[in-house]
Amino acid sequence: MESDALGWWGVPLAVIAGAIRVSTPFFFVSLGECVTERSGRINLGLEGTLVMGAMSGYGTACLSGSPWLGILAAGCAGGLFGILHALLCSLPRVNDIALGIALMLFGTGLAFFLGKPFIQPKAPGLPSIDLGWWSSLPQVRSALEVNVLFLAGIAAAPLLAWGFRNSRWGMIVRMVGDSSDAARAMGYSPDRVRLLATAFGGFMAGVGGSFLSLYYPGAWSESLSSGQGITAVALVIFARWNPLGCFWASLLFGGAGALGPALQSVGVTEGYYLFNAAPYMLTLLILILSSSSRRRLAGAPAELSVTR
Repeated sequence: MESDALGWWGVPLAVIAGAIRVSTPFFFVSLGECVTERSGRINLGLEGTLVMGAMSGYGTACLSGSPWLGILAAGCAGGLFGILHALLCSLPRVNDIALGIALMLFGTGLAFFLGKPFIQPKAPGLPSIDLGWWSSLPQVRSALEVNVLFLAGIAAAPLLAWGFRNSRWGMIVRMVGDSSDAARAMGYSPDRVRLLATAFGGFMAGVGGSFLSLYYPGAWSESLSSGQGITAVALVIFARWNPLGCFWASLLFGGAGALGPALQSVGVTEGYYLFNAAPYMLTLLILILSSSSRRRLAGAPAELSVTR
């Protein structure tokens, strides 16, 4: 274990390493869902999209020998699921929350079915960048070994935050999310804008899934995802629909997920399963604290179904 040589100092080091690795799928899924929800639509099917992206990315990398093509394939698969969600939601009397749950089950089952041939083969993994080159300690170097997708997520968060405030597309997405009538009066189609926003959210979730299969843990199996997709929806609410908030919330959840293994590595076995449940307990706590029957959530788009 990484923490053995460093004793208790290895615990925060392992948590930092976990925050870097575990948070990356949360980055992409929550940032994509942030755009989707800012347009006034919620997609609860992201768990299925994430798993489908993981399978598509791994399978494409196996067949092509290129993990970069795997990332592209994963994003495209996620985008197709986003488009399907948006098209079905545009039909009369279709509830986006119920549809999201249905697509989550469909995407998960389809990925498991199509991914059976890729359980045994080994796909080429994504390369990492050694940011701990300055240290002679292997534990430090391992903790600071980051994937390019982590750095891409760091860059995407401020870019999206800037775009929402200063760009034309950001204004359109926010206007559609706050008032469909105002958007129509300005000549914009809410369904078209939400289609593009949901497709973008699906693309980002697919890319997040490719990180799971091509880097960490770096294999394809039916137990690959443990609720990252649905947890990311809670992250967006916790971050108050702010991309920068999604970034920090993802790091928080990544660190919480690494707490249990870090403590176990230094001999803390009492309540081990309780520490492993920390991310899910944190999700439940966030949902409880952010719920209110008297006022709309601060920063929430007015057209979002969960705020009505």
